[in-house]
Amino acid sequence: MNRRLIEKVDTILSKEKGTIFKDPGGKINICLVYPDAYHIGMSNLGFQGIYSFLNRRDDVVCERAFLPDERDIGEYIRTETSIFSYESKRSLNRFDIVAFSISFENDYPNILKALNIAKIPFSSSERNEYHPLLIAGGVCCFFNPEPIAPIFDIIFVGEAEDSLNEFIDKYKVKGKGQKGEIKRELSNIEGIYVPEFYQVAYNNDGTIAERISLNNAPKKIKRRYIKDLSVSPVTTTITTPEAEFSDMYLIEAMRGCPWKCRFCLVGHIYSPPRKKDLTAITTEINRAKEITSKIGLIGPSLTDYAHIKDVLSIEDVDFSITSLRASEKSVELVALLKGHKSVSIAPEAGTERMRRVVNKKITEKDILDTSSLILNAGIENLRLYFIIGLPSETQEDVSGIVELVKKARRLSNRGNIILSISTFVPKPFTPFQWHAMEPLDSIKEKLKFIKKALKDEKGVKVFHDVPKYAYMQGLFSMGDRRVFNVLKAMVKTDDYKAACSEAGVDMDYYIFREKNFDEILPWDFIDTGISKEKLWNEYIEAMSV
Repeated sequence: MNRRLIEKVDTILSKEKGTIFKDPGGKINICLVYPDAYHIGMSNLGFQGIYSFLNRRDDVVCERAFLPDERDIGEYIRTETSIFSYESKRSLNRFDIVAFSISFENDYPNILKALNIAKIPFSSSERNEYHPLLIAGGVCCFFNPEPIAPIFDIIFVGEAEDSLNEFIDKYKVKGKGQKGEIKRELSNIEGIYVPEFYQVAYNNDGTIAERISLNNAPKKIKRRYIKDLSVSPVTTTITTPEAEFSDMYLIEAMRGCPWKCRFCLVGHIYSPPRKKDLTAITTEINRAKEITSKIGLIGPSLTDYAHIKDVLSIEDVDFSITSLRASEKSVELVALLKGHKSVSIAPEAGTERMRRVVNKKITEKDILDTSSLILNAGIENLRLYFIIGLPSETQEDVSGIVELVKKARRLSNRGNIILSISTFVPKPFTPFQWHAMEPLDSIKEKLKFIKKALKDEKGVKVFHDVPKYAYMQGLFSMGDRRVFNVLKAMVKTDDYKAACSEAGVDMDYYIFREKNFDEILPWDFIDTGISKEKLWNEYIEAMSV
């Protein structure tokens, strides 16, 4: 192994608090891999939570690995150094199980880049009994795992903390060297998906004709979820200044969102919304205070968390929170956030009509009243999140974003208003899953219009995503198993369009094509508890606004 790379990891480890080191002898050895850089992975609560969850078992040792950053990937390849775990410096091939935590579609190419450096064959069909069992979990695995399905032996559909113990217990009984038998046993566990037990046939027009289940595997995979968030084992284990949220202890206050905006994945696949009770969250905060005063509260709609005022009133804590909902209730919270540099709200759209289309259920008055209080409270930055390219969006709706920001700016001379604009990407299990993305030229024109219209507004800054990466996300979000060939081609290039061409995949088919209700969608085999009919009716209602 390359000495410089090992020394770099040791330097990173020396800054951590809470690292777990265990003797691997006689235990199931698991390496948990985050398919992105260390500083991003260590700011992911799900990744940290699974690491601590697995290490609580006496019969398991769980270590961590990450995709090397851009400065180091060349060195790994040049010196033929395999990706290795941080704790014991063992290469991935020396573990019984390699588990990927996957939260973002655009990390899909990184999975194969990591396997390439680790010298592990990409497809489960190419690996033998001596290779590690490859498993995957994370939010991407329970809305559409099909583009990465050929990679993995096992995929956890749903919240893995609800099924991991069952998985480990079954694996322990069967032991190593019996992959086929282990997979057959595991396919009977609710929420566990064994991709090789399914064949997909296609029509001449490229749509799916049928999915055939083999080995008595269930036709539908039911999403697992934990019923009581207060007993969830997901918690921060390690704090470090090297994380994106430096030295911050992350605590999940709620999971799921009651509002179910039509574009939003979270409100649909994390249903029903669950909230941590006050005793549980207070206990966790007191434990966190022994490590750091910086605590990040996680939840998609913390304004709706019943105990948010009680929590924010806890002394000697520097709280960081995800965005507030524009509402009277949020107005009450602003006083508790004085001293914070930044507070975010998400209008999503610039007009009342467009907010009705997406089912946002907030008014312009809600947005402006909340903005006024945030700015006049002396908070340095008010962040406003918007989406462009939404279904049925018109130029009037885009102009509405500009006008709304100008109105907010006139409320106060204090602070900055920072726009964060993203491109609409249709997501599975939302009412907009049938809708096409807007062409790139149109998106670029809308961004150009917004930036030009606001360039002379004092104290207003405009940031936006890189549209081409939104289209790559759309490809992976909407894709089926054929998109796996694009991922293989991307091991050698970051140009996903070139990779599509090499793989013979028509990107436009996935992202610019309107779908119909009767079409079999790649993710239809997953049962999230939401009927397809209900989502379709919501879509029709949205398009009639």
